[in-house]
Amino acid sequence: MKHGLDRRRFLWIGGAMAMAAATTPAWAQSPIKPGESDALIVVDVQRCFTKGGSLEVPDGDAIVPAINRLAKGFANVILTQDWHTPGHASFASSYPGKKPFETVDLPYGKQVLWPDHCVQGTDGAALHPDLAIPHAQLVVRKGFRRGIDSYSAFLEADKKTETGLGGYLKERGIGRLFFVGLATDFCVAWTALDASRKGFEALVIEDATRGIDTQGSMAAAWKDMLAAGVKRIKAADIAG
Repeated sequence: MKHGLDRRRFLWIGGAMAMAAATTPAWAQSPIKPGESDALIVVDVQRCFTKGGSLEVPDGDAIVPAINRLAKGFANVILTQDWHTPGHASFASSYPGKKPFETVDLPYGKQVLWPDHCVQGTDGAALHPDLAIPHAQLVVRKGFRRGIDSYSAFLEADKKTETGLGGYLKERGIGRLFFVGLATDFCVAWTALDASRKGFEALVIEDATRGIDTQGSMAAAWKDMLAAGVKRIKAADIAG
């Protein structure tokens, strides 16, 4: 009788382990070692989006050490910066009576209005002072056209105006992109979605991002990204 119980227990444990293995994502089984055709895209880690900034992302500063560690494992690193004109079309202050997080209709569609942020040449537009990635090869500035916003580092909000990032990456033979930065539900998500649409393999390192989460925007962003084939991973999935 004892042998029968032991055998059943062994079979149950074995079956459970097999089921767990079958449901574990393939990328989690072995750490990812970034290579020459991979790039880390560090999205908008700027003063305005971190502690004390005019558009502070909750806990935004917490990701900086993780990004610095991750960047050491990538030969190719690209930084992005929001870089708005004074009186930009995305600022609530540009519309009398409007408040931040309300919306307006612009020629390219509905625009969320934000507090003034990342104005060209100001301290708020600067990269976070603790960001330490001296080997970063490119800084992409976006949103510098007064009448159009730009969340994505590939395309401005009209979905037509290119930043040139896609061509740069393809010319260099880079095909797999890892995204970190701020904010998960806006600039990170839009950039990752456009990367996927342009044929890049896109992976968002979720614990090296933080979101604003206004009106369910975090859940919606993850739903859209996963539906588009963007992978959701952790910093621990990258080989150290």
